Amino acid sequence: MDDSKIVDLYLNRDEAAIDLSMEKYGTRLRNLAYSIVDDLQTAEECENDTYLKAWNSIPPHEPRSYLFAFLARITRHIALDFCKERSRIKRNALVCELDAEMEQCIPCTEDTEAIVDSAALCDAINKFLATLSDEKRNVFVRRYWYMDSIESISGFYGLSESKVKSILFRGRKQLRNFLEKEGFVI
Repeated sequence: MDDSKIVDLYLNRDEAAIDLSMEKYGTRLRNLAYSIVDDLQTAEECENDTYLKAWNSIPPHEPRSYLFAFLARITRHIALDFCKERSRIKRNALVCELDAEMEQCIPCTEDTEAIVDSAALCDAINKFLATLSDEKRNVFVRRYWYMDSIESISGFYGLSESKVKSILFRGRKQLRNFLEKEGFVI
């Protein structure tokens, strides 16, 4: 079923919207959560919590053209919150590692001069991603959105681990330069 029709069902408070969302995107959302929490039962819980949060968020949001992205963002935040709440050492180490990588190119929100409207930052990052080749953009998104390991990215795209590391290093540097040109204080 078309995403717009599923959103209409959410807006009409029809519970079939949840079933259709689950049928269309359930596996992908569960895999996203699993890549973060590394536990199938918890991933399923995150997926179910996603549908509840979507139910409560539509309206006011109407993600007709980006339903999967809307649901994936909710799933990702729920899974990350779960990791923080449960203090899962293994996954917390990964989140800290990714934060350390990205803090070199994303504005620091602790500096009052660097606090930027999150929508403007999001737009700038999307503009940056649009400048990358498909391969580089996919590697960058897999690492920093889906939190995939370098090893899994390398295997998925048939690249050496050193090539993936190089793409990520250069991508972070390019992102930093891009954001500085856009007027963000790093």
